[in-house]
Amino acid sequence: MSVRRILVVGLGNPGEAYRNTYHSAGNIVLNALRNQMADTQPSFKVARHGKKSTEASIGPKYSFLQSPCVMNVTGTWFARAYREHLIDNGLSPAELGVVLVHDDLEEELGVVKIRDWARSHRGHNGIKSVNASLKADPEGKWARVSIGIGRPVERERASVSDYVLSKIPRHARGILEEKGGAGLLAALMDLERKWEAS
Repeated sequence: MSVRRILVVGLGNPGEAYRNTYHSAGNIVLNALRNQMADTQPSFKVARHGKKSTEASIGPKYSFLQSPCVMNVTGTWFARAYREHLIDNGLSPAELGVVLVHDDLEEELGVVKIRDWARSHRGHNGIKSVNASLKADPEGKWARVSIGIGRPVERERASVSDYVLSKIPRHARGILEEKGGAGLLAALMDLERKWEAS
């Protein structure tokens, strides 16, 4: 059965204090992609998804959602939004592709990689929360797309936490938006081809 719609969810922390931090790279890049697809993908607007007010862009093929939850507790909302999306669109799990977009400390700034859904979370609390709340339906198509944010020289937990929650400088945000947006679009095209062939 072919994929009829693709649900793309960006991970990040809500609120003005965290919107422009490295940990919110998933949402930043998803927004950049929406801007690149302005001819076919509507602007983000606040709507109810997963029982929460969510920044959403619902187009003819893609549904872009920006997680409205604190990273560590994203999973419950994500599971609700996924199930709601199936019901509201009259889809079976096999007809919905699901893509989770998240930041990645192990890649250079703006580098985009397709990751297997079941691949290790490598300590990412948002991915851990999603995995704890939702088991991927074997009938469905699932993937993660990681967005490189680089990492601090110091590897201890406190330094890493401070880094991911730090404000992104203007030049770094420009790299994320340009490279990340184009990379995410290419990743979605690759996933569509792979899913249609399977």
